[in-house]
Amino acid sequence: MKIVAAMSGGVDSAVAAARAVDAGHDVTGIHLALSRNPQSYRSGARGCCTIEDSNDARRAADVIGIPFYIWDLSDRFHEDVVVDFMDTYAAGQTPNPCLRCNEKIKFAAVLDRALALGFDAVATGHYARLEPTADGGVELHRAVDHGKDQSYVLGVLDDRQLRHSLFPLGDTPKHEVRREAAERGLLVADKPDSHDICFVANGDNAGWLREKLQDRHSDGAPFLSPGRIVDEAGEVLGTHEGTYGFTIGQRKGLRIGRPAADGRPRFVLDIEPVSGTVTVGPRERLAVERIHADRPRWCGAPLAPGSTTEVTVQLRAHGDEHRAVVRLDRSGAEVEIELLDPAFGIAPGQAAVIYQGSRVIGSATIAATERVPA
Repeated sequence: MKIVAAMSGGVDSAVAAARAVDAGHDVTGIHLALSRNPQSYRSGARGCCTIEDSNDARRAADVIGIPFYIWDLSDRFHEDVVVDFMDTYAAGQTPNPCLRCNEKIKFAAVLDRALALGFDAVATGHYARLEPTADGGVELHRAVDHGKDQSYVLGVLDDRQLRHSLFPLGDTPKHEVRREAAERGLLVADKPDSHDICFVANGDNAGWLREKLQDRHSDGAPFLSPGRIVDEAGEVLGTHEGTYGFTIGQRKGLRIGRPAADGRPRFVLDIEPVSGTVTVGPRERLAVERIHADRPRWCGAPLAPGSTTEVTVQLRAHGDEHRAVVRLDRSGAEVEIELLDPAFGIAPGQAAVIYQGSRVIGSATIAATERVPA
């Protein structure tokens, strides 16, 4: 097959491209230029898509012996990922930009361009597995290395996208990938994994949001205005510079003037962007027993409208699985998740990814939660 290998400049995507060549595919490496202004790329940060990453990807392609190109998707990335990130925080919710990038960029914009150019599939360094089905389709499963598993951020891919995807690393532990990279002479063998949000220059999400939201809303907006931090009884405990800087479950950076009477730490329980109110309380008040979600996406055959299914759900990229019962409404547009064991600190805007065993069934965006009664 003719394969586009998306090369971020890291060790995983480099080894994935090399394995695609070993498998006999005709491979072309690409690196995504995602910044509208290349000078705004970070230098030396532990993210992805920096100038150094672009150079590392090119050198890896040279070692592997494949053609290499840079595709400019900066406008699409800005609208579908960066603006979504800003809007979600402005609404008092918590986004996952890596998940959105997979949905809108790597397996939509990139795949669509690749297919239009005559390629058959896109290969990436994600840790996940694709298993064939009896009817000729594919299923998305967790990686063998559960510590590196990235099936959560791939839970937004639909059946068509999965049929045109390759994940060559899904059956390999990370330490073996690094060893293989060294044996192949790839200079990225010991390169640190990326952790930062790629478009936030210094890892300061709140500072970045403040600057960008002020530029977009020069006439002011409630979520940019100072407000109150209160307890559940409404007593004012402190002030803040804008609700955009908070997320449900947050503990650090609250700047509360005095400790709680019982000495326990406080966590963000609720965010009201219109009134500018942030409510805090003890950790046990974060326990969620029911989730309402919308915008479901299915990795293969969807759950039947009106159905009830016992599953497990993962609610964070690196979180635990929770036993649950999922109910899909008759329209197929809304998902209700009853958690059999409470989960803590779940925020609207996050994704609930649904599993049966190791298989990813699909995902939905969390719209609201119901907490365990006090």
